Amino acid sequence: MTAKTRSHWKEYGTALCATLITATAGTCYGWPSPTLPYLQSKESYIPTSQDEGSWIVSIMILCSALTPIPSAYFADRFGRKTTLLLGAIPFILGWVLVIVAKSVAVLYVARMFSGLGYGIVYTVAPMYTGEIATNEVRGALSTLITLMNKVGILAQYCIGPFVSMRTLAAINLILPISFVITFIFLPESPYYYLKFERSERAERSLRSLRTDDIRLELKNIEINVQEDMKNKGSWGDLIFEATNRKAMWISIGVFTIQQLCGSAAVVAYAQIIFKSTESKIDPYQESIILGCVQVATCTLSVILVDRVGRKPLLLLSALGVGLMNAIVVYIICYAIGLSTVPYVIIGEMFPTNVKLYASCVAHIYTGISMFAVQKLFQVVKDSWGIYTAFWGFAVFSLLGLAYMLIALPETKGKSFANIQAGLKRDVARDNASKLMTVEY
Repeated sequence: MTAKTRSHWKEYGTALCATLITATAGTCYGWPSPTLPYLQSKESYIPTSQDEGSWIVSIMILCSALTPIPSAYFADRFGRKTTLLLGAIPFILGWVLVIVAKSVAVLYVARMFSGLGYGIVYTVAPMYTGEIATNEVRGALSTLITLMNKVGILAQYCIGPFVSMRTLAAINLILPISFVITFIFLPESPYYYLKFERSERAERSLRSLRTDDIRLELKNIEINVQEDMKNKGSWGDLIFEATNRKAMWISIGVFTIQQLCGSAAVVAYAQIIFKSTESKIDPYQESIILGCVQVATCTLSVILVDRVGRKPLLLLSALGVGLMNAIVVYIICYAIGLSTVPYVIIGEMFPTNVKLYASCVAHIYTGISMFAVQKLFQVVKDSWGIYTAFWGFAVFSLLGLAYMLIALPETKGKSFANIQAGLKRDVARDNASKLMTVEY
């Protein structure tokens, strides 16, 4: 074990326990792939049409757009840790309802609960992992959010084809319960404590996350938080503060590319997509291969994100997704960047006083976009064929490549203060260019 690994093991351990809840979200996300073929078969004890199946897939993501605002309030008022613990409750209720379901309507309600939890997790988890990490490993810890999500998806692909729907739901209950049991003993974000001037608690929190001396880091965090909190953040600051507005447009642009490349449809409809290719390999086996490739590539992304940088991974990912329509190659390209790095971006681009609001807006937008992709995929597939959908995904991916090449700054290895300073310089340069244009 290297010195660098030893110096960060507490951060990795804490982030790993925290991201058990995103693995739970992954189980909900991947669950339709092995379950839909059964529900739509003659053997199903809950007969389900194709349209009902598309709603079972997509209604979870639609409901995820309902909880970012309340979860942002809770995280700001009661803490990131407490809010993440509360986020486990809807997942637990959702899986219990799947176990007892005897109609499509109950499955809808179950998926709605899962969606509420999904929205909480993806609003607060990027903030928590970003705030407990040092600059050197912040990218890796933030990409763990997506890696663990992919582990949850892989579990569905591997277990789902071999057990009943109720047994799968019962197995999935283990994750949110395990998350609560482990995460309840872990520290709150020191940024949250310092925001409310609880210096002693912040020191204890940071000490439990580090293996070396924390005095200088604690002082720097305190200075950054005080600077951020001189002006209390508000929703309006995302629009009227030029630096925040620029960061918001960059983040929304990256999340748009992430969704319009089609990943949400590929993951949820994996077995159905593979069935349509008439391959000699069984669809469930191809799904397992897909899931393994996702996890392996996301692991590679965790390793590379703080070495190569955010922007190169995103550019490579968008280019590959746009050019490669073979599903396994597509998912490799997606997982290396677009799957993981956007959650790093949203955790890094905003000051403490508006970070929650920005995360909230991004995830409401993402939820609506993901719902549209999942719901419309079935419509486009039935009306114009599956290849039409994938050509559309390719076009949006290549457009996204051009956008990120122009608009996205690199944040690798930079402190929050340095990132904000860079955005301010970009805004000043943009304003100067506009002024010169007007004068000319």
